[in-house]
Amino acid sequence: MLDLERVFAEDGPLARRIPRYRARPQQLAMASTIARAIEERRILVAEAGTGTGKTLAYLVPALIWGGKVILSTGTKTLQDQLYHRDLPTVRAALGLAVTAALLKGRANYVCQYHLERSLAEARFASREAAAHMARVRQFAAVSRTGDRAELPDVPEDSPVWPAVTSTRDNCLGTSCPYYDRCFVMRARREALAADVVVVNHHLFFADLMLRDVGVAELLPACNTVVFDEAHQLPQTASLFFGESVGTGQLIELARDARAEGTAAARDFQRLPEAAQALDKAARDLRLAVGETPGRWPARQAMERPGFGPALAAVAEALAQLERLLESQAARAEGLAHCHERAVRLSTLLARWRSEEADASVRWVEAFPQALQLHRTPLSVASIFSRQLAGPPRAWIFTSATLSVAGRFDHYCRALGLDGADTASWESPFDYPNHALLYLPEALPEPAHPHHTEAVIQAALPVLQASQGRAFLLFTSLKAMQRAHGALKEALARQGLDYPVLLQGEGSRSAMLERFRNARHAILLGSQSFWEGVDVPGEQLSVVVIDKLPFAPPDDPVFAARLEHLRAGGGNPFNDYQLPEAVITLKQGAGRLIRSETDRGVLMICDPRLLTRPYGRRILASLPPMGRTRRLEEVLAFLSCPGHTRRE
Repeated sequence: MLDLERVFAEDGPLARRIPRYRARPQQLAMASTIARAIEERRILVAEAGTGTGKTLAYLVPALIWGGKVILSTGTKTLQDQLYHRDLPTVRAALGLAVTAALLKGRANYVCQYHLERSLAEARFASREAAAHMARVRQFAAVSRTGDRAELPDVPEDSPVWPAVTSTRDNCLGTSCPYYDRCFVMRARREALAADVVVVNHHLFFADLMLRDVGVAELLPACNTVVFDEAHQLPQTASLFFGESVGTGQLIELARDARAEGTAAARDFQRLPEAAQALDKAARDLRLAVGETPGRWPARQAMERPGFGPALAAVAEALAQLERLLESQAARAEGLAHCHERAVRLSTLLARWRSEEADASVRWVEAFPQALQLHRTPLSVASIFSRQLAGPPRAWIFTSATLSVAGRFDHYCRALGLDGADTASWESPFDYPNHALLYLPEALPEPAHPHHTEAVIQAALPVLQASQGRAFLLFTSLKAMQRAHGALKEALARQGLDYPVLLQGEGSRSAMLERFRNARHAILLGSQSFWEGVDVPGEQLSVVVIDKLPFAPPDDPVFAARLEHLRAGGGNPFNDYQLPEAVITLKQGAGRLIRSETDRGVLMICDPRLLTRPYGRRILASLPPMGRTRRLEEVLAFLSCPGHTRRE
């Protein structure tokens, strides 16, 4: 049995394999705690500050003692990094004969059936789409995995991807003529046979609830489950433990019913007519809520003129298509499968329209081209805790942001982790000397109509001192847009030609690449840039946060949960709003210091940190930075690498 102290030593096997490796006491302590939890089949909630090296801290004990292991990450990017880089590194360093598999959702794999059908239909919107289709065909012919991540020259947003991948709804399963060569099934078989399987949170929960592509089959034989970026789990679980039906699913069903009818029931003209009627009804439903995207409670949506009749028209068109598909289902597997989908969507739609009282909230979400009808549980604790039942196994939940002022009550309560062990390790980085928390004076309250402009005015001298090299993080897209205009005007008045990048001008990865390559860049972002962003070095020297990230009170799910807590005798602010804001703020603050040599200023422009009693609780949750309210202290800190301040 390998000794953890030797594994993590300065001259140990990890050090010999990893360039610039440094032994960290926090990492060894975390690995030891996880090893005990694995051996004793315990539930462990483990918070590790930035720089602890939590990936190695859970990989080493998981590979040595974990048995059959599921590793779940927050994003597909982290999933790929874990599988292609971190796992092979640890496996090689420890000399372990551990097999590993990567399992993604079916939309990530080329579907041979839909590829061939799309090629036969030859309906390409442009020459570019036709070229993309040709590349996918070439790729599918030679790829072992069919994973679209291995085909970067076809953009992620190419319109060909929905046409050449399957969904749970339109997969033919064992009746598919390409079943023996199916990339999804191959990935699933490899996952079932592997010692370690890498998934992401969305796949974990989607599959757990829908029994779709393998996780539900993996769990019975699994000894250890590790959730990295575990702070995302309550929100992800809410998404998948609920139900939703969308116009995209309805339009896709109509499209597939037309195609299957053309192939197997060409003489039955009523089928394409019914499919066309459903397509139109679904599009009319999206138009019924107006052009502007948004979220509304079901009651509020139903009060909009035209929404109720449009919803009834969808239900009627879906029921008609369902009846016609049933009459033709015996003619082909594809038609039978379309009928099953129609039945399933009809059931979901009927449940959403039902006003029967239960512990969930019904709401509507409108996107530019689509609309979703959601039913979301008010709490996922009881549902999730049931998933932890069954044969004893270790469940490890880890992230840099799980506690509030050192306590894990909120997180454990959200997921029903009664009796879980908890542990926390501070970052090994020298925050007191390398980071300064700046709380500027004389700023108006966040509700003031000119708060955003005041933030820019307060930030301008700091941005001049740092020569750009900053993130400005906002709690709303509206504030971000206003700040963008105000900042560009302020920089122009000062004669400063710093590149100003705005979220939405490209993909997040493209925006980060531009930021890293433009020496004096300033990036303005909203939710997308509060977490999962890593820019080490002096290129990011300042992070400005406009206000405490309390969730908007008009969000239908958030508002319903607050009311549910209030009705149960709880305190919605202390029990839910404040802890959620603290965890989000910790994520935003975590963008600043990403390596041992980083130095920087965190500027929070919300006077409530000092004027409200809850401010102390929030400040106690942040890393132990020096703190100041004086601009001259900030300018001195940024101009002199040796300048430090302790409070």
